[in-house]
Amino acid sequence: MTERLNAYNQLSTAAGNQRVVPRRTPPRNSRLLSPTHLLTRFGDLYGASVPMQQLFKLIERVAPTHANVLISGESGTGKELVASTIHQMSGRLGKPYVALNCGGISPQLIEAELFGHERGSFTGAIRMHKGCFERADGGTLFLDEVTEMPMEMQVKLLRVLETGGLCRVGGDGEMPVDVRVIAATNRNPLEAIEKNLLRSDLFYRLSVFPIAVPALRERKEDIELLANLFLGNLNKQACTAKIFSRISRRFMNEYHWPGNVRELKNLVHRAFILADKEMDVTTVAMSAKLVPAVTNGDCVILPVGSKLADAEQQLIFATLGHCGGNKTRAAELLGVSLKTLYNRLNDNDNRPAENGGARTKPSTSN
Repeated sequence: MTERLNAYNQLSTAAGNQRVVPRRTPPRNSRLLSPTHLLTRFGDLYGASVPMQQLFKLIERVAPTHANVLISGESGTGKELVASTIHQMSGRLGKPYVALNCGGISPQLIEAELFGHERGSFTGAIRMHKGCFERADGGTLFLDEVTEMPMEMQVKLLRVLETGGLCRVGGDGEMPVDVRVIAATNRNPLEAIEKNLLRSDLFYRLSVFPIAVPALRERKEDIELLANLFLGNLNKQACTAKIFSRISRRFMNEYHWPGNVRELKNLVHRAFILADKEMDVTTVAMSAKLVPAVTNGDCVILPVGSKLADAEQQLIFATLGHCGGNKTRAAELLGVSLKTLYNRLNDNDNRPAENGGARTKPSTSN
């Protein structure tokens, strides 16, 4: 299984050597703007980092084909956006695009939702219902979280993929369907097979072309650009000109973003709602307890040999977290004035890394 896992990972990240020339959209101005980067728009996706450029190449390769695609990646990375972009760049553009979250449908109803049902086929079936496959005929069907589908339903899905025909629940005749299936999962597919969450035969039928979507922490160059994009959209909708604080920039680059792009977008939105002019993402994150405190009880944990400046930074962040982001209260506990606390935060923000790159804040989780 280890060899198969390695082979799958290599295949899912392989890309061609041709250069993609997608649409480029400059990010809107804000304090986070980096003039050396352009945020590339590719269908419904955005990214300037190398992992995203590689992802764009994979999409460009597979989109014009009829191959089934299996997309894997953590929650919040944009798997559905990858699927919709594949559809938009395919020959099925203009035909139906139907999406179904397999984990959001009860096991008793998922068969009828996928394949449809005839009138009177079960209690409550007062009329004939076309399923996702019928509604997507000629187009694309996106099955999100396919590993959450019951195993007995995976057998029936496999048969439809193999034969190109289906039978409605309660029906007695098979009808042909022309559907391209794109599936997604937030699990490692081969690990899901080992745990009996995914049939191996269905996996091989779906993963004609596997694609792995990078986590946000693996594309750090995109964090500020995406945050800037989200802020620009919010400013445009509200006719405002809010900006990020300098501390926010530092926080966003150091935070590990377990919720990926979705978490970043939601955090920017919350900070936007709470701010009058300058947005403090750090305070919002700490108030929502998104940042784990680097503490053990009431003690800050620091390894022996830590730099004095790093120790001070950890103490400040831990105290802010303890105070729910309230800087006035944190300054009181630290025994300094509010102005001094702001100066310390700004000094830390301006302090260069010893290796010439971005410094990272020690974290208790990854």
